[in-house]
Amino acid sequence: MTARRLGRTHVRVSPLGFGGAPLGNLYTPIDDDQARAAVDAAWDAGVRYYDTAPHYGLGLSERRLGMALAHRPRAEFTVSTKVGRLLEPHPAPTGSDLAAGGFAVPDTLVRRPDYSRDGVLRSLEGSLARLGLDRVDIVYVHDPDAHLDAALHQALPALTDLRDQGVIGAVGVGMNTVAPLLRFVTEADVDAVMVAGRWTLIDRTARPLLDACAERGVSVVAAAPFNSGLLSRPCPPDDASFDYGPAPEALLRRARRLAGVCADHGTVLPHAAVRFPLRDPVVAAVVAGFRSPQEVTSAAHWSAHDLPEATWSALDSAG
Repeated sequence: MTARRLGRTHVRVSPLGFGGAPLGNLYTPIDDDQARAAVDAAWDAGVRYYDTAPHYGLGLSERRLGMALAHRPRAEFTVSTKVGRLLEPHPAPTGSDLAAGGFAVPDTLVRRPDYSRDGVLRSLEGSLARLGLDRVDIVYVHDPDAHLDAALHQALPALTDLRDQGVIGAVGVGMNTVAPLLRFVTEADVDAVMVAGRWTLIDRTARPLLDACAERGVSVVAAAPFNSGLLSRPCPPDDASFDYGPAPEALLRRARRLAGVCADHGTVLPHAAVRFPLRDPVVAAVVAGFRSPQEVTSAAHWSAHDLPEATWSALDSAG
């Protein structure tokens, strides 16, 4: 995969990024061998960008990713993690993080929001220890929806200082909502934004964000291209999910129309879902979560092969 430059930095990412949430047992558990096999398959397919966060499995994703990459040449891959949630001992564990965080891991730790400078430094120190790395390439401020001012005036200045000192390579913000990301792009010194689920084949509400990023030399990383399941199969089933909940009927009908167009043009819906974000030049990478080698191999093939313009025209008309 031909690497793409992130903003004005020297950091480069592969067009397809490996999303690490499933490595943290998102909703359902996988074992260490399956996690390692998924990362190995990504490497074999040419994926060189790996994204994780302390939030994912209360640190499990970072530990598994670090172990899987430990024997790889450090100069040949890019890692991003996130700050904003400190992991601390849980004063009253219930036995599982599923209800509180959505991850099938013991809740011996708890997430505490902290977007202060000290919180950023402590979070990054913990991430490096779990990853077993001496540096990470990209650090995103993670979901600061309820902490916008702290993220803007404390977390981001701390990260830009680290970037300017050469400790990290690039600074970004990762969220599911467009309006706050627009604020960060226009008011802060960021190199990239990770927008999850809002620049996809079926949800294009991030268009103003992409335009603002293009004007300012900021890269976009488009995460969750399958919208948490709706676009992940050739024909969406009745129980398809959208943004981690049941897909509304209107969206389900739209997804099935898009699936029909793909079938008519000799491809499948997930292929179009992976390729769609990459069609805009401001998008440096599309990041999807993987829990098996088969999922990685399919997505890598789709990301490397664009669809004919006639197919895109038909999809635009149907969507």
